[in-house]
Amino acid sequence: MSISETVLAKLKDKSLVTDKALVGTRWVAAGSRRLTFEVTNPSTGKVLATLPDLGEEEVKSAIEAAHLAQKNWAKRTGKERAVVLRRLYDLLVTNVDDLATILTLEMGKPWPEARGEILYGASYVEWFGEEAKRVYGDTIPGHQLDKRIIVIRQPIGVVGAITPWNFPNAMLARKMAPAIAAGCSIVSKPAAETPLSALALALLAERAGLPPGLFSVLTTTDAVMVGQEFCGNEKIRKLTFTGSTKVGKLLMRQGAEQILKLGLELGGNAPFIVFDDADLNAAVDGAMISKYRNAGQTCVCANRFYIQEGVYDSFAAKLAERVRDLKVGDGFTEGVTTGPLIDRNALKKVLE
Repeated sequence: MSISETVLAKLKDKSLVTDKALVGTRWVAAGSRRLTFEVTNPSTGKVLATLPDLGEEEVKSAIEAAHLAQKNWAKRTGKERAVVLRRLYDLLVTNVDDLATILTLEMGKPWPEARGEILYGASYVEWFGEEAKRVYGDTIPGHQLDKRIIVIRQPIGVVGAITPWNFPNAMLARKMAPAIAAGCSIVSKPAAETPLSALALALLAERAGLPPGLFSVLTTTDAVMVGQEFCGNEKIRKLTFTGSTKVGKLLMRQGAEQILKLGLELGGNAPFIVFDDADLNAAVDGAMISKYRNAGQTCVCANRFYIQEGVYDSFAAKLAERVRDLKVGDGFTEGVTTGPLIDRNALKKVLE
């Protein structure tokens, strides 16, 4: 097993971390002829795991398995789907500490923040599990007295999901849960920097009783290939993507050929504005969260400040004092408020 002993030593349930990818109904190991890539701890640079670097063949296989599995899942009642998601929610909450540990190891954010993310992600599973029971239609007045228009909601089919590294549990949970609740299947590609959290979610979904083939987690460094397959494969009927505006535009163009339904959560443009009559303490609290949460690695992070002249000096002084109190370091160190940037490319971008 190509999982670091450092990882295993920190977990109560060591089976929550795996070096295999979930391709349809199969857990796929690297093997002697398969390409691999390493997952590293951004705080230390040490290798956490070596995973299979999947190619086009495996992506197609996962989509085909999802297509077949979805047909039976769509026939389940909303209540039956809700039961599985409730079990998954309970497992997420029960294993919150281990899941937070995995997240901090591969992403770097302070462990208390990681724990909060796991519970945040679990809340989506809980919410959409309940909503599975309430997939209502509509009855619309017709244009003639003897006519009635009825709208029903049906599962769209296979969903492709591409998720980022900054919230590796929550971003996938909030895509997977509604898809499963609605009677769809989902093929996901987590960021290559943080695949272990996604794989742990899939392991727990399996334990919760989710039928095989409905949820794939593809480990790969070839994001371009996955995006092209998701946009070009006619069995993918919906694509959900969280990431940059540049990539979102590209996916929109690629998906236009088959009129693919898209859900895009793209880059933000977030000014932080403080007026003269603002509560400065509250404003500084908000600024610290907006600018420094997750080491500033969020799509809604404040990228400029506009401070009215009357409070400029006071606000700047209060903010500087709070910034000086930040403690940067390993996410497992007590008192650390800010973890590392995800990798050297992120550091280079900040310096530029």
